[in-house]
Amino acid sequence: MAWRQLFLASCLSAAVLLTTENRQKLCADELRREYYKEQRNEFENFVEEKSPEQEERSQEAIEQWCQWHYDGLYPSYLYNRHHI
Repeated sequence: MAWRQLFLASCLSAAVLLTTENRQKLCADELRREYYKEQRNEFENFVEEKSPEQEERSQEAIEQWCQWHYDGLYPSYLYNRHHI
């Protein structure tokens, strides 16, 4: 009879340990999910802020390049290369 009680107690303690471990894993998964969601939101906000600025800078660079290379003819330099 004592061995049955010992067996039941060990089974019960194993079940409690498993449920505790599962709860810890679920909690860790939830924390990880929240962290990555936060990181994704921060990155999306960063991209939304930087995109217009970057587009404006690249447009300015293109305009400067066109003005620098314009040879007075139309279409501009790229299509109007005169080779002798």
